[in-house]
Amino acid sequence: MTRTTIADVAREAGVTKATVSHALSGNRPISDETRSKVLAAAERLNWVPSQSARALATRRANAVAVVLARDPEVIANDSFFPVFIAGVESVLAPTETALLLQVVPDRDAEERAYRALSHGRADGALLLDLRQDDWRVPLLRDLKLPTVLVGAYDQPTGFSCVRTDDAAPVREIVARLRADGHERIAHVSGPLDYVHSKARAEAYVGAVGGEELLREGDFTAASGRTLTAELLALSERPSAILYSNDTMAIAGLSYARSQGLSIPRDLAISGFDDDHLSAHLSPALTSVSSDPAARGRAAARLLRADILGAEPRTEIVDCNVVHFRESTGSTASATPEVSRRTP
Repeated sequence: MTRTTIADVAREAGVTKATVSHALSGNRPISDETRSKVLAAAERLNWVPSQSARALATRRANAVAVVLARDPEVIANDSFFPVFIAGVESVLAPTETALLLQVVPDRDAEERAYRALSHGRADGALLLDLRQDDWRVPLLRDLKLPTVLVGAYDQPTGFSCVRTDDAAPVREIVARLRADGHERIAHVSGPLDYVHSKARAEAYVGAVGGEELLREGDFTAASGRTLTAELLALSERPSAILYSNDTMAIAGLSYARSQGLSIPRDLAISGFDDDHLSAHLSPALTSVSSDPAARGRAAARLLRADILGAEPRTEIVDCNVVHFRESTGSTASATPEVSRRTP
């Protein structure tokens, strides 16, 4: 049986062999129409390019990586990660670029992972869970590994960055709660070493005027329940609690109801990241959808461009939308859900 070659694909698509190569590698700008024509021809002929040959020709691994130093329980229960990865894959898949995902237990393992990536395992990395004075940024710069930072990192890096506004949704929720008559509003944050957790916490403190009712969680349901119990045990308990993710918010809501509180009459509750179940709870949970897929697509596009030699740049993804639902008493009117894109 004769093996199908790149020349056969070029003939089938009515283009040159070089155009087929560029359409599949992404090394040169190719119109969407031409790329679609090439991919359709390759599919009709059941042709798959040799990854080993491509790697030798380009001196690339044809792979990018995400390293996560998080508790697997958090990853398993947080809807952000699978949706973000789906967004990344929607950009990588047409170029047949692999996504390597590695979960590590501690800093030493994380550093070893990045050093291994820089020695040929991957062509670049997506850096999530940015921290204050993040040690990984100078490390990746020293390793000369193309990297895209996913988050609002304010220090000079020399890397491309995907930024979103984590503060505006918090201010918007606090303003609505204030308008509804709430005076003691608490916040259960994520780890405050994370840039996005810090941004949300600072927005909360600025909006309410103090840190008295700020508690630091770790994004797990257990911390949401424990810190809710602590806040509700205060002699002057809060009448509303903002959580930095929906997992903690749902655990807090469950605990409050177990203590006989009515949501939202006795306690208003809001989350963040808008888990796919949040709108279907009873009461439905006020939350902030942050479109992880859009962030994943933006990050993957920037990383592909960086690997091919583009200058680093910052892309602002305007994706945060506050959904006011029954858990904050925001649906007393006939409208079942009110949502607004944050500025």
